[in-house]
Amino acid sequence: MEIFDPLSLKTVLQICVAAVFIYLYMMFITRVTGKRTFAKMTSFDFAVTIAMGSILADAVNKPVSSLMPAIVSIALLAVLQALFAKLLSSSNAAQKVITNTPILLMKNGAILKENLKKALVSQADLMGKLREANVLQLSQVKAVIFETTGDISVLHSNKPIDIDPIIMEDVKS
Repeated sequence: MEIFDPLSLKTVLQICVAAVFIYLYMMFITRVTGKRTFAKMTSFDFAVTIAMGSILADAVNKPVSSLMPAIVSIALLAVLQALFAKLLSSSNAAQKVITNTPILLMKNGAILKENLKKALVSQADLMGKLREANVLQLSQVKAVIFETTGDISVLHSNKPIDIDPIIMEDVKS
């Protein structure tokens, strides 16, 4: 039994060529569709990214049978992602129907325990985020928001200042 079977060398070469081609293709797709495709992700963005990863893995591991379907599939997902982003940025109605709503977790130093439960965020996680934001007293906290991306934003100040209403416009209290 040979270690380097000519058939397996051919397969390895095909996989290498496919990997380089797919890599360059993904650079092109990312450049064309913009940064949103792989930026901070909503749940929808995450699902599309996972789908692209699965398609890419299949194309690299089986280049003979799946390279062209992968090219078409990734292009289609990227175009749909760009159209989806355009729709969300131009239509408030579409944004309300399709995306999650940010949830208020704290307001004026008070923890909103029901909203913590809705967002599936523990009080320990909340306290960790407050510490990361250098909050020393709960009274400093104007608002804590669980964002649509899963991030937690902490708005705090020692000054008696109100948050501009536009900042809190889409936040579910």
